[in-house]
Amino acid sequence: MDLQGTSASGTSGASLELASLKLAKSQQEQEGQAALQLLESAAGVPQSSSANAALGANIDTYA
Repeated sequence: MDLQGTSASGTSGASLELASLKLAKSQQEQEGQAALQLLESAAGVPQSSSANAALGANIDTYA
């Protein structure tokens, strides 16, 4: 019984899994950086304020 073929494919499978995990980690880091940049850019946007504070305070629910 020759087990060398299965051993070689098992090794390449492990290296492919390791490469896949590295890519997934890199992708998560990039997404995290993008999320931080989005939050930082949104922090500088001024909040809109209405000239009339009562505007939108009353909601007509009668139909």
